Amino acid sequence: MQTLTWYMTRLLTMSPREVSWRVRTSARNQLDYVAAPLRRRRRRRQAFLTPGIQHVTPPFHTSHLDVGAWTAPSATPVERIWCRRLVARADRIAANRLSFFDLPDCDLGHPIDWNRDHKSGRAAPLRFAPLVDYRNFRVTGDCKFVWEPNRHHQLTVLARAYRASGERRYASAAVSQLQSWLDQCPYSLGMNWRSPLELAIRLINWIWTMDFIRDAGVIEADFQARWLQACYQHVWEIARNYSRGSSAGNHRVGEAAGVYIATSYLLGLKHARKWRLESHALLEEEILKQTYPDGGPREQALGYHFFILQFFLLAGLVGRWNEEDFSDAYWARLQRMFAFIAALQAGGDTVPMFGDCDNGYVLDLGDGPPDAPALLSLGAALFPDRDWSGAWSRDTQPARWLELREMAGERVARASRPHTLAGGTPAPPLTPPPAPPCEEDRLRENEIALALPAPIRSHAFEDTGYYLLQSGTGEPDRRISVVFDCGPLGLAPLAGHGHADALSFTLRAFGRDILVDPGTYDYFSYPVWRQYFRSTYAHNTIVIDNQNQSEMRGPFLWGRRAQAHCLVWEPTATGGTVGGEHNGYTRLRQPVVHRRTVTLDGDRREIVVRDDLVGEGPHDASVNFHFAEHCRVSRKQAGLFDVDAGPGRVSVELDPRLTVQELKGSVDPIGGWVSRGYHHRVPA
Repeated sequence: MQTLTWYMTRLLTMSPREVSWRVRTSARNQLDYVAAPLRRRRRRRQAFLTPGIQHVTPPFHTSHLDVGAWTAPSATPVERIWCRRLVARADRIAANRLSFFDLPDCDLGHPIDWNRDHKSGRAAPLRFAPLVDYRNFRVTGDCKFVWEPNRHHQLTVLARAYRASGERRYASAAVSQLQSWLDQCPYSLGMNWRSPLELAIRLINWIWTMDFIRDAGVIEADFQARWLQACYQHVWEIARNYSRGSSAGNHRVGEAAGVYIATSYLLGLKHARKWRLESHALLEEEILKQTYPDGGPREQALGYHFFILQFFLLAGLVGRWNEEDFSDAYWARLQRMFAFIAALQAGGDTVPMFGDCDNGYVLDLGDGPPDAPALLSLGAALFPDRDWSGAWSRDTQPARWLELREMAGERVARASRPHTLAGGTPAPPLTPPPAPPCEEDRLRENEIALALPAPIRSHAFEDTGYYLLQSGTGEPDRRISVVFDCGPLGLAPLAGHGHADALSFTLRAFGRDILVDPGTYDYFSYPVWRQYFRSTYAHNTIVIDNQNQSEMRGPFLWGRRAQAHCLVWEPTATGGTVGGEHNGYTRLRQPVVHRRTVTLDGDRREIVVRDDLVGEGPHDASVNFHFAEHCRVSRKQAGLFDVDAGPGRVSVELDPRLTVQELKGSVDPIGGWVSRGYHHRVPA
């Protein structure tokens, strides 16, 4: 009943055109239900390849690293350390053990059970995919826990381990796991055919995996034919089910990227050229639709900004490798997306969280999911002439696997070399300059780090609605950074990944988080926690009459929404002032407008926050401050608090008219939590 109510409410947000499309799709699904058994049958290669083509000859390699290069005598100390860490991960994966979300070293079964939520233990039903209600925990478990291992990031890790170490057992393990997936996940059945986005991410990882192990001698003709048929089914299914209307967002980007990359590599698939041109056009369109001109995310969710940036980046590189480049406007917007992240990263060790994040990523080309520094290393290699790029190392694991290198001050694009999927002579790698030895426990710090402490300045992302008040030169631990949210709730029409956080702010000092956005935590397993982490209570702003600024109507749906806008922006060399207001509480019987002004004086190392509530009648108001989990807060006297942040201290002085309540790890009421990842939370 709850699911039906959600769908009916969401229907009200759809345009007549979208409703018509969904009705047609539903009717088509009925026909597919009848035709699906025929489509699942093993077919001759001619059924899914262009007539006359007996093999697939991709126009590019995903990497030119020589097999065994990182264990060879010529390997650098850094490469040897990378290889040791890589094969240690690959050994666990080859034993069917995987770490994801809050499941460390999870045993996926022998063979792997691909249709199970391995946290709850629930088996997802193997029925016709469009009929599976992935939002119903009782039916499928948490769909995120089903889908994550099926994105097949781990296969890319195995394939990289083969290429770096030269040990064929890793390539064999990748083929074995993929073979078991094909056995257990027939076309159109179960959760793993339910979401086109999941198909797209899996396709991208398949392409990188199969290309990395192309010359391992483990790809037999029968397996290759079966895999090619599965690729065709993936592309066909995505291309006729592109997300649109209220469902678009990051899903549409990922789907288009999956189709584009697969059809650029597997040129022999039937309809490949048509699908490639269509997906190329979609990506050109969506990069401008889903980001603002200042490079910020229209979904108002930084985690998803990271997500779509990876899709746009990989598709753009494939276009260049395939001599089918994207437009200047595409690359210019991609550069601004990197610049947006660089500006947020400069204020501390971590970027502030805002909006939803489910830890989604596209490829594992390093030591795990890419974080902001890893992404910025790629951006620095692609855009070496940008003012922020000089702060980031270009020679990192992801940059090495993608063959991104700045040499002699110029961007280097890898040459295309045709080859066959199952064999061929590997192309010679670009030989890196020798790297100085470094201790393993400090490698991460050395490989991706600020080269020199650069001054940080206040900056306005007016399109996105984020304003940075910043101060600091010299050492990073002297920096102060405030990020003030005066933007919209999220991407219309659902704003599904936005949070009720208008006029909230975060604070970083001494290079550490002080005041934080607490994160996301959950989507499907715990509805009460889902509501809390999106609520106004879970942000550093004001709650009026125990109401959210915007009306929650479902786990990914908002009704009437707060509209925020900036009233004052006066940056200075050591901080400045920003102010704004929102109308979210004008819907109350006695309306209230919230106005907030934040001033940073970097010379005095002082921040002043002033809130004005403009309205009539009595109201309850709470001002919330969420401290990072490492901060120890102690009350010195009424309204005066001391915060030990580790490398430094902060004094907090509150208006004496306020009554103070402290929560830490509370469940009734919920409060005092920070979530740094999906299904992770700690008291704060």
